[in-house]
Amino acid sequence: MSIQDSSGQAPTYDRQLLLAGAKRNAVLELWEVERYGADSFGNSNYVSIYGMPPSEWHAKGIRLLGRTAVECTRDGLGDAIATDVAAIAGKTPPTRGALVIDPFAGSGNTLYWILRHLPSARGLGFELDPVVFQLTKRNLATLGLPLQIINSDYQSGLAGASVLADELLITFIAPPWGDALSGQSGLDLRRTTPPVSEVVDFLASTFRQNRLLCVIQVYERVDPISLAELKPRFDWSAMNVYSLNVSGQNHGILLGTRGWMPG
Repeated sequence: MSIQDSSGQAPTYDRQLLLAGAKRNAVLELWEVERYGADSFGNSNYVSIYGMPPSEWHAKGIRLLGRTAVECTRDGLGDAIATDVAAIAGKTPPTRGALVIDPFAGSGNTLYWILRHLPSARGLGFELDPVVFQLTKRNLATLGLPLQIINSDYQSGLAGASVLADELLITFIAPPWGDALSGQSGLDLRRTTPPVSEVVDFLASTFRQNRLLCVIQVYERVDPISLAELKPRFDWSAMNVYSLNVSGQNHGILLGTRGWMPG
């Protein structure tokens, strides 16, 4: 099965079509998920989530919107991120455990992977969009995954969150990129929705008593001015880009701590 554009040609399943085009709010068929991976990355299994390739998770009843297929953290990247997060979290001074927060949970796959690597940690995600939230809630229930996702903006949700004073707070910060990603200058962290610095500042002011580990999703190319403005907010920071895609399309993370430095 395929669709055609106004010229009668089958459209390319790329970021533009799924994130800003006709497929943005559409629940994708399996062939469309695989077509996006093949057209954009030469890999029909690119959108692997919850530890499964598309054919397996789709057969179990898991469904994604077009925009979620683009914005979700697929398994390979989620596993790589979680490995680095667990390594740095293991270097924190003694705490009463850890709380992992995803303010922009989407599919919940990043939270899923971080908690796999930190099984003793608590997890909490927020998703403001009601359509994405309902789909993710149904997906998690279908798989029986014990992930708590709340339909709320992160500021309201965190205001009522139960956080222990000496608990390590690990936050995966990946607000929607929208037009913040440019083919020329890369990812501008000031133009995400909301800006990454706004999220970091909120965490720093709200959880002054906690040691913070911020895990910020970045791109292979990051606007240097936006990066220079963000780094001074941390006591320690390091960036790692994972070579999982074709050159020029790889993702990574900026790790930043407040209130402590990895020992």
